[in-house]
Amino acid sequence: MRGRSLLTLSDLTQEELVALLELAARLKERRAQARRDGLLAYRTIALLFEKSSTRTRCALVTAAAEEGATAEYLGLHDIHLGSKESLPDTARVLGRMFDGIAFRGYRHDTVVQLARYAGIPVWNALTDDWHPTQALADLQTIREKFGTLRGLRITYCGDGRNNVVKSLILGAAKCGMHLIDCTPPELAPDPQWIDEINRCAQAAGGSIRVMHDPVAAVDGANILYTDVWASMGEERQFQERLQMLRPYQVTMALASATGNLENGRLIFLHCLPAFHNHDTDVTREIGPLEVTDEVFESTFSRVFDQAENRVHTIKALMVASLGNEEVV
Repeated sequence: MRGRSLLTLSDLTQEELVALLELAARLKERRAQARRDGLLAYRTIALLFEKSSTRTRCALVTAAAEEGATAEYLGLHDIHLGSKESLPDTARVLGRMFDGIAFRGYRHDTVVQLARYAGIPVWNALTDDWHPTQALADLQTIREKFGTLRGLRITYCGDGRNNVVKSLILGAAKCGMHLIDCTPPELAPDPQWIDEINRCAQAAGGSIRVMHDPVAAVDGANILYTDVWASMGEERQFQERLQMLRPYQVTMALASATGNLENGRLIFLHCLPAFHNHDTDVTREIGPLEVTDEVFESTFSRVFDQAENRVHTIKALMVASLGNEEVV
């Protein structure tokens, strides 16, 4: 991936995706051994953020620092992006000063234009349409538990067309997994897109389906995945989503319905933050939303492994684009 951008997982072949996950695993092992070989020594990374973040920002800063790079955070109030200066002009300036750009924001076209004009690798750290770096961490976490990806069954319950599940669908399809997007009809993804992705999945030995009955959808699942019911920018739709998605809450009963809870062939994933208890402003009065505390805190929950893996997969992405992966 030398010199290349990553805007969606469509930018990777199946072989490149697997190679990136293998690189992430090697980098994680090196980190456990406290090895610091400066694979990104003297590189500078611009973190161009329109949206706030915990895991993405911290993962980028940590990944860069551990391999000798410097990450500079640029929020909306730090530069003139889109106000006193056009996006193409900002991209060309940053491209002359930095070695790579990580963008987290709203419109996907923004990251597309950054990649077009910057002349350096640009990585999509989240847009309204896609979240590829999250999907990489998801796949690494699954691979660590099961030793493989091909043939495993994922059921996602919730908003079936947000950036997280769409990116997960792409990754699952490329890796020959069987994914069911379980969602209300009103929140289902474009059927034509699902048909197109399903053909890709079948070629790799997997499948992609949309279902609306949670109990039927989780049957045989190895991975239960959910996300917040209203993403950033959708808070006004919260009450509507609350009523629509209540039946899709991941509970212990739903986990048991997979048939894989007792045999240890089940994990729970969530990209975080999660509304699983009464400890947030949102849930203090109404209680857990997309997942119950019992599931979130269970022994089969891998949400914090998943969060940590943001560091290793983002580091792999930066090393593959800018660094010296040959010494890993």
